[in-house]
Amino acid sequence: MSNVKIRTRYAPSPTGRMHVGNLRTALYAFLIAKHEDGDFLLRIEDTDRERYVEGANEIIYKTLEKTGLIHDEGPDKDGGVGPYVQSERQATGIYLDHAKMLVEKGEAYYCFCEKDRLEGLREKAEEKKETFRYDKHCMDLSKEEVAEKLAAGIPYVIRQNNPIEGSTSFEDVIFGTITVDNRELDDMILIKSDGYPTYNFANVVDDHLMKITHVVRGNEYLSSSPKYNRLYEAFGWDVPVYVHCPLITDEHHKKLSKRCGHASYEDLVEQGFIAEAIVNFVALLGWSPGSNEEIFSLDELIKAFDYTNINKSPAVFDMSKFRWMNGEYIKGMSDEDFHAIALPYMKEVITNEALDLKKISPMIKSRVEVLTDIPVHLDFFMALPDYSIDLYNHKKMKTNPEVALESLEKLLPMLTEQDNFDKDSLHTSIMAFVKELGIKNGQMLWPMRTALSGKAMTPGGAFDLADILGKEECIKRIEYGIDKLRNELAQ
Repeated sequence: MSNVKIRTRYAPSPTGRMHVGNLRTALYAFLIAKHEDGDFLLRIEDTDRERYVEGANEIIYKTLEKTGLIHDEGPDKDGGVGPYVQSERQATGIYLDHAKMLVEKGEAYYCFCEKDRLEGLREKAEEKKETFRYDKHCMDLSKEEVAEKLAAGIPYVIRQNNPIEGSTSFEDVIFGTITVDNRELDDMILIKSDGYPTYNFANVVDDHLMKITHVVRGNEYLSSSPKYNRLYEAFGWDVPVYVHCPLITDEHHKKLSKRCGHASYEDLVEQGFIAEAIVNFVALLGWSPGSNEEIFSLDELIKAFDYTNINKSPAVFDMSKFRWMNGEYIKGMSDEDFHAIALPYMKEVITNEALDLKKISPMIKSRVEVLTDIPVHLDFFMALPDYSIDLYNHKKMKTNPEVALESLEKLLPMLTEQDNFDKDSLHTSIMAFVKELGIKNGQMLWPMRTALSGKAMTPGGAFDLADILGKEECIKRIEYGIDKLRNELAQ
């Protein structure tokens, strides 16, 4: 296959939000293709109408766009092998035609068994604690009997004719040679009674006709791969390269679920993660670059990605590491770009239009790991919290409530007389005042910052906060701090 152009596909079903596992499948398929200058296709598999969710197609397109996984061919980009939507392909009769080809070859057969009979077989298998396998009852029907039943309009399915003896082997890039006892291979349905193809059958037909060379999917499909291979062989088609990805688990080694809150791309965005960090982190869920490097742009991933370095063992979704990585991306942003994405979160808590949000956002950029952390750092700008005077204690700054009271009482009249209240002017005036008083910088700045914020930790120092809050609010908060210290120290 070395001389064949690499073609991969992402084939989601429009059933809702994009699960992290599905995003990883799309990402790996994209990277495999782009690493070799190949094509990445988007195919919508919407034949399971019971699971179809309105608006899910838009979610698929939006997620791929936001993450940079731009497809070369798809429903909106005809590359000559469409339609790229299975329901539209179904309307052409393509799946039924191919199933009939297999019937003619003896590799598939019509099955007219009623539901009651099948349920009876299933119950017997359960009683014997055996895996259900269809008993090939309809395979022995003659062509005349089949034609008669079809003419009578009796409902049917078309089943794959799998052997009951021997074994079937296939090669997987990650897991090596996999061998399955043919007794485990059920005669799976290819065409359902409603005329629609099953997921497995449509996959094989579509992948071949779309010239897909590499199939990326989760390792839960390992057990069904022999059935896929037997279909390829029955048609006389080349088998694609299989790349089965490891399971993704949470920190407790359980499969990711909606309950854990980070099962889908949209969940992560809502929790304040940015697209570039999500792509970077998801790429490392099962793949290693062969170095200690962890931060990759999408272009860097394309260059570095070698799918043979995908691991067999489950990948753990380490939320702490993910938050750290997201924080690194935030720190690497320009102040302008960060302000743009931070603004909605800032406005959640800061409703005072007099406050300059463009001054605030650079102060918090290095302090947040996810965007949803932003409001926590900003609530004091709107109102002082009910803080304890213990906050005025700071051994390193050589300050305590008594020292703080003395410093604030001296600072208040100075600030009242201060005309220019911008950061630089305040810094010049107050530092000169501290020098004049003969005290340590911290003995003035720690009490000042505490009185202005009512918090042990703040984005920015005393001068930043004073500049943003403005003269009137600063004086009001320092007066409050003085009164609070006086009252509580007097008790």
